[in-house]
Amino acid sequence: MSAVKAKKEDVMNEFKQHDKDTGSPEVQIALISDRMNTLSEHFKTHKKDFHSRRGLLMLVNKRRKLLAYLKKHDSEKYLEVIKKLGLRK
Repeated sequence: MSAVKAKKEDVMNEFKQHDKDTGSPEVQIALISDRMNTLSEHFKTHKKDFHSRRGLLMLVNKRRKLLAYLKKHDSEKYLEVIKKLGLRK
């Protein structure tokens, strides 16, 4: 198993609600946050990679929309996810 797949499995195991959960908002937000952190590290060495920067901006917007959805439908889960990921202060 590759390192990326193993890390993705770890993130999914931490945030899943049941055994086969891969699409709940909590899991999606966690996976997007992990990809954003990876891209942020990438940009520290590749400052002029503007094509990937566009992808990062799209991920930011997607995560923002998922967080808004989660806050609207289940505010307790929203607070839990934010606390686990350390997103807001």
